[in-house]
Amino acid sequence: MNRPVVAANTPTLFDTLPRFDGTTFDPALDGDRLRRQLGRVFEVMRDGAWRSLSEIAAATGDRSDASISARLRDLRKAKHGSHLVERRRRASSLGVWEYRIGTAEDAA
Repeated sequence: MNRPVVAANTPTLFDTLPRFDGTTFDPALDGDRLRRQLGRVFEVMRDGAWRSLSEIAAATGDRSDASISARLRDLRKAKHGSHLVERRRRASSLGVWEYRIGTAEDAA
């Protein structure tokens, strides 16, 4: 099932929750940007389809595979929902990995 492209400025449920930290994190500079990006990644991935980092970036309107990878790691954290984020090597490529957010049934 293909999900619609999520615009970079689309509000999501992650928009108001202060959930980021770390030594380089500055809430005034990074908070809104990271919350919105996390929400966009989640909205694209919630259908359980397998996607590469570049496919996720294209669907969210973000330009950095590294930032998409970071948001997928964030989704695994308890403070971001403890989502089951799976990865596998894409069969048609030796160096491309693809990711999905599993369902509750997958975790059982």
